Amino acid sequence: MSTTTGTTGKTGPTGTTRTKGPAKGSRTAGATTGASAEHVADSHDLIRVHGARENNLKDVSVEIPKRRLTVFTGVSGSGKSSLVFDTIAAESQRLINETYSAFVQGFMPTLARPEVDVLDGLTTVITVDQQRMGADPRSTVGTATDANAMLRILFSRLARPHIGGPKAFSFNVASISGAGAVTVERGGQKVKERRSFSITGGMCPRCEGRGAVTDLDLTQLYDDSKSLNEGALTVPGYKSGGWNHRLYTESGLVDPDKPIRAYTKRELQDFLYREPTRMKIAGINMTYEGLVPRIQKSMLAKDKEAMQPHIREFVDRAVTFTTCPDCEGTRLTAAARSAKIGGVSIADACAMQISDLAAWVRGLDEPSVAPLLSALGQTLDSFVEIGLGYLSLDRPAGTLSGGEAQRTKMIRHLGSSLTDVTYVFDEPTTGLHPHDVQRMNDLLLRLRDKGNTVLVVEHKPEVVAIADHVVDLGPGAGTAGGTVCFEGTVEGLRGSGTVTGRHFDDRAALKDSVREPTGTLEIRGANAHNLRDVDVDLPLGVLCVITGVAGSGKSSLVRGSIPASQGVVFVDQAPIRGSRRSNPATYTGLLEPIRKAFAKANGVKPALFSANSEGACPTCNGAGVIYTDLAMMAGVSTTCEECEGKRFDASVLEYHLGGRDISEVLAMSVTEAEEFFGSGEARTPAAHAVLGRLADVGLGYLTLGQPLTTLSGGERQRLKLATHMADKGGVYVLDEPTAGLHLADVEQLLGLLDRLVDAGKSVIVVEHHQAVMAHADWIVDLGPGAGHDGGRVVFEGTPTDLVTSRTTLTGEHLAAYVGR
Repeated sequence: MSTTTGTTGKTGPTGTTRTKGPAKGSRTAGATTGASAEHVADSHDLIRVHGARENNLKDVSVEIPKRRLTVFTGVSGSGKSSLVFDTIAAESQRLINETYSAFVQGFMPTLARPEVDVLDGLTTVITVDQQRMGADPRSTVGTATDANAMLRILFSRLARPHIGGPKAFSFNVASISGAGAVTVERGGQKVKERRSFSITGGMCPRCEGRGAVTDLDLTQLYDDSKSLNEGALTVPGYKSGGWNHRLYTESGLVDPDKPIRAYTKRELQDFLYREPTRMKIAGINMTYEGLVPRIQKSMLAKDKEAMQPHIREFVDRAVTFTTCPDCEGTRLTAAARSAKIGGVSIADACAMQISDLAAWVRGLDEPSVAPLLSALGQTLDSFVEIGLGYLSLDRPAGTLSGGEAQRTKMIRHLGSSLTDVTYVFDEPTTGLHPHDVQRMNDLLLRLRDKGNTVLVVEHKPEVVAIADHVVDLGPGAGTAGGTVCFEGTVEGLRGSGTVTGRHFDDRAALKDSVREPTGTLEIRGANAHNLRDVDVDLPLGVLCVITGVAGSGKSSLVRGSIPASQGVVFVDQAPIRGSRRSNPATYTGLLEPIRKAFAKANGVKPALFSANSEGACPTCNGAGVIYTDLAMMAGVSTTCEECEGKRFDASVLEYHLGGRDISEVLAMSVTEAEEFFGSGEARTPAAHAVLGRLADVGLGYLTLGQPLTTLSGGERQRLKLATHMADKGGVYVLDEPTAGLHLADVEQLLGLLDRLVDAGKSVIVVEHHQAVMAHADWIVDLGPGAGHDGGRVVFEGTPTDLVTSRTTLTGEHLAAYVGR
């Protein structure tokens, strides 16, 4: 009979009892003696944070248990991300970076120490955030994970005919060859030898591995009945007299007074396609380039979301994207597509639904590549397990939603052998149907049970319910938040009286009566992605919710089938971009009427009231801070002593509007500014209208001058929604507007949607949140499953009918939610 000594009776992560004892033969001075004493090394069971002041945090102090699941809750903007990401995760990353040599650190991003007094007990942090994957046209689900790399090796070993190594199956490697003389030293003498080399790549030469080719509609670039001097060019930024225009009129290659349709073949070639050539134009050495390659480099190489509206409109009008006729969209050469394993080429394998590909890989019995098949099978099974089995490996990474991108990043951590790691998740249930949330919960618990610390920023009560420890921040947002309102168990949160505690068990009720539609938006034969010739009538003049499990075809129906006509306004999840100089005032266009109001009141130029223009402080160039680069050490940013962080020249701050200078106005919250510009001397209707929209979407706590880089994902999406509310359109299509919203804020969003509908608009929402479903006038449920198991309409009707019938997964979960 064996006996165990040194038991401490500590409860382990799974509720089992852990036993601890002194290490065998331990003579360490630090270890305490005694049969039941705990080893000193086992006493570090807490991550201690004291005096955290990042962003809006107000000297926050918390103690987070290790090897447990801790959920951080609170209203949007209360400081959750500031504590978890900007303090705990950032300091862990900084300390890890410092373990590398100074030389290596020179190539890594420099991270400053967070504003915190004490950070103790940190472990290595792995952050799994919601940042979209790069929208590079060559980045796919397969290349973003290790799946494509393993698949290429598999085909290079087993495919017949044999065409080469793994590079021959890669659409990122071009085929090249060359020959020449090289000088080698042999026996003390230099000898010239002729050498040749060739690399066989799988990149389609026509589309360069993109799968699509772009064609410019020349009729949208110029009017061929006019000459250049008559204003033939219709490209934005190519007006008569500007340098872009003079480049062609004064090049001497074409006659600027001759209509373009009268150009000779040589003139047209020089005008449209000439390679970059150095020449003197208007007495200045410049590089001349044909109009088509010049537009491709200056406009088409940019991210479309980052373009100014008038340029984006031009690109939409002038550019057509068509599937590459040579590779049929597979991105691969004919040789790469000809090599097959059992009749399946690598292009076929990448186009398969991942759940089907996993089954195909399991069916291969090849002992020579057994370890490779095992590793590939595990990766593909992880996709299925995490709820992404409906994707295909050739899906462009830029088309994944925030939730899909986050779960794709999780895949590499599922099978990891690492323990005692801190995993940090940013709303991992974003984009998940209630049916899939349970699966995500199981994955979070599995990571915890392997001995890891799991920190989750989350709003959904289903995830909060599985927490071992809860930290609730608030009580409000922005300057009204930044303090810990509650710390403890889930049951303690329920009875705590905090905003989260009060709303924790909130359930939206079904409507007694629904609105009558004023018309219908007909969709016929929709077959984008996995849709199967869907015919559906979406009612207009009401709140219509499109729902279904992740991957059932909701976004495909909305993006691919609803015509983007003049009357349709799309508000999707694409991230808004902006530097630390961008802020809500600049992004929404609010700063324009404010500058004009200041200029009019003081009789000066509007440009003086821009920190990016004439009014900028000359010392910090309008940044408000001065950065000191310390080479491989972390850079230091200090508040500019000249302007004291106000960003403006002192002379500009002498001009006032309604008793306030421009820096004081930018320091106001949206709520304060709405009152300020609503009446009195500062009354500015154009500014007041924009501020009203920001308040409507629940951003009343933001300050007008807060850098966009400090906003959370949910705040950015609502900022985008507020901007689009000014668009003239009768139909609003919103993609998961509840992303990043606290339970208390969802009520405000429903009120906003109701106001839009009552104002005569039609609102179509792609959503998983049961409160939005219950509040809808009409529901269209897609499914029944994901990928090729979905793509069909499984229910159309009112929420009450859906709950009564319970014929779909959505119906079952909605019925449970409303307590029917």
